[in-house]
Amino acid sequence: MMPDRAYGPEDVTGVDFDFEPLPGLSEASGKAYTLPPPPFSDPDIFPCSSCHEQGEYDATRRELEFHDEIQLNHGPRDRWCFDCHNPENRDVLRLSSGRTVSFDESYELCGQCHGTIYRDWKRGIHGRRRGYWNGAKSYLLCAHCHNPHSPRPAPIKPLPPPIHPSYLASDLHSSEEGSASDE
Repeated sequence: MMPDRAYGPEDVTGVDFDFEPLPGLSEASGKAYTLPPPPFSDPDIFPCSSCHEQGEYDATRRELEFHDEIQLNHGPRDRWCFDCHNPENRDVLRLSSGRTVSFDESYELCGQCHGTIYRDWKRGIHGRRRGYWNGAKSYLLCAHCHNPHSPRPAPIKPLPPPIHPSYLASDLHSSEEGSASDE
């Protein structure tokens, strides 16, 4: 059954409203926003504790033997894994205050440094909000669009501007007139 809405098609493909409620935003606004599972939640690599043991860890920036595909191009050159990942429990992230958040709440971690973008994201200005004005809505996490280790989006090839409707109308009428005079 589709939610009540002000306007929209009866059947929307590609929008799934059965996601988990967005934790921080739902309590703050009283509305139930939803989000799809975070990237990197594939059972082959998550939970992180399936490979990483709790306890000892090396916080020194270095070449890694595993996760060598990760190129860290985010923030200052001294940035390292444990600035975001919790060394005591790899299945959660760690805020600068020391408080931990789940990967579902990673927007709080991103928002520590990217405050204006976080504000815009919460208001639906930045990022991708799906759903209806008057009905169910879902957000995407920062990591759905930006690789957290190298977040700069790839350049987009510019496309030509769309054809102005007045040109379409004049072409349509001129071709109709030409075909009528040919008869």
